[in-house]
Amino acid sequence: MSEDKTLPKETDSDYSLPGRFEESNFGYPEPIVSQEDVPKSRSKGILIAVITFTIVSAGFFSYYFLNQSEIDSQIVQNTLNLSLEQILVDQYNVGKYGSDHSHAAILLVLEGEQLNFGLPQFQLSSKYIHFEDHNPYLIHKHATGVPLKMLFTSIGLSITQDCVLLKYDFSNNMNEFCADSKKRVQVYVNNEKFQSDISEYEIKHNDRILITIDDKSISKHLKYLNSFEIFDIPKKPSINSEKEIFI
Repeated sequence: MSEDKTLPKETDSDYSLPGRFEESNFGYPEPIVSQEDVPKSRSKGILIAVITFTIVSAGFFSYYFLNQSEIDSQIVQNTLNLSLEQILVDQYNVGKYGSDHSHAAILLVLEGEQLNFGLPQFQLSSKYIHFEDHNPYLIHKHATGVPLKMLFTSIGLSITQDCVLLKYDFSNNMNEFCADSKKRVQVYVNNEKFQSDISEYEIKHNDRILITIDDKSISKHLKYLNSFEIFDIPKKPSINSEKEIFI
């Protein structure tokens, strides 16, 4: 007599069938990555980085070499200006910045024309004594013991008995304006002829300085110089500790 074959009831779990449990725990194997593929991927990234760096570096160096002369000249000139100013500060025992505040007017006439100190190359070239706000004649001094030499040096100006030497830009070429054998560079301070070295002079507030090679028009230049406005120095307000101050 044959055995009855009974199918599983619908309520029985499918996992009870032979082999279903094993199939239910079956997982797909992780893909096998060749060890040779890893170095190739990394090498590709390194190669891209190297190429990018090379392109950027090439652009920088191309710009530098195309403008090398101008860039180097500016760096050297800026360094020299800072070094020379510090040397002069020590040499003349210049006071602390802010220890003085004076304004003076200067007129430098070369070949019949006033030199315009309002141009950018003459502006704010020294911490202690300078031109500012594009003014073509007004000197600002901010410390005691500061000679005009510090101003002249900072803007590439040199004055001797016979010549006025001026450097217009960052190049080392000097423009010479010299008197003939019968003339000398004329210097006047407050309408009086100045016989000493003007570069050693320390300005006082309201001073007016004329430097020219044209000795035939001194009176005209002095009149023009005296027409310049010299701004007053703002006075610091005195503080009365016994009273309250409202601003």
